[in-house]
Amino acid sequence: MNLLAAYWPWPDLQLAWPMALLALPLPLLMHFWPRRALPGAALRVPYAAAELQALAGGGRVDASWLRTALLWLGWAALCVAMARPQQLGEAITPPQQGRQMMLAMDVSGSMSEPDMVLGPQAVERLTAAKAVLADFLDRRAGDRVGLLVFGDRAYTLTPITADLASVRDQLRDSVVGLAGRETAIGDAIALAVKRLRAQPEGQRVLILLTDGVSNAGVLEPLRAAELAKAEGVRVHTVAFGGDGSVRLFGLPIAADRDPVDEATLRRIAEQTGGRFFRARDTDELVGIYAELDRLEPVAGKGPSTRPRDERYAWPLALALLLGALAWLWPERRR
Repeated sequence: MNLLAAYWPWPDLQLAWPMALLALPLPLLMHFWPRRALPGAALRVPYAAAELQALAGGGRVDASWLRTALLWLGWAALCVAMARPQQLGEAITPPQQGRQMMLAMDVSGSMSEPDMVLGPQAVERLTAAKAVLADFLDRRAGDRVGLLVFGDRAYTLTPITADLASVRDQLRDSVVGLAGRETAIGDAIALAVKRLRAQPEGQRVLILLTDGVSNAGVLEPLRAAELAKAEGVRVHTVAFGGDGSVRLFGLPIAADRDPVDEATLRRIAEQTGGRFFRARDTDELVGIYAELDRLEPVAGKGPSTRPRDERYAWPLALALLLGALAWLWPERRR
């Protein structure tokens, strides 16, 4: 194969199965293969071979050599088609795998507050967060992303994977109360650190979205932040939610609920080298994830590759044409 590549005159054209060219002399071998005589008496004629040929020819000129040449050329074209010639296209450099990222989404009871606006209608916080996160995932080409949700406890829905479609499917199926009604921020951070520990250093990122105060779990949020810092996990925190009011006949009515613990989320981000963001509506959340897209870009370009276009159809068509001509060509002509 290397010897063939060294003397190949067309660098943009290569053969996928070059060993198929070894079949080229096969008809010649079959021609010289010893034949077994058929049983039975042979027909004897009193004429010499030359005279018999003259009688059969009737004055015609033998043109079987041209038919033979057509057959040989057709067989050669068929062997080339079996070798699968391929033409190499222009080099393409795909994006290289970038960050190893975990998304932690709060699905506690407070995420059912209908104080977000998505398009022309009011929606729950979880619905708005899922819509923005799905758009964020669409821009993570080259990254590997995992998804976990937390309430009373933290659960991993998808491990870190390059199959972002699966992550979007699990995100779409998440509902309020899936992991309980309370908020365990510390346990969510600890679980994300555990999932990111096996990933390359310098690429471990956690984006945590919550709308409340940590009031459940076994690990304090700041203690979990120390663990994340020790493992080299950068945590970006997003405090999400409106002012806790709902509207009745167009008038805002205050609702009793715990405010977002902005101070703790800010300290978590600062301690781990991440950023803290505050989103009071859907537009602000979209802007935050656009900023995160700039903060956590794809690392670079991967190895270049050249697409291969199959070109076996041309020699195959030539082989069929030559075979048809050889079949139609008379063995003798005047």
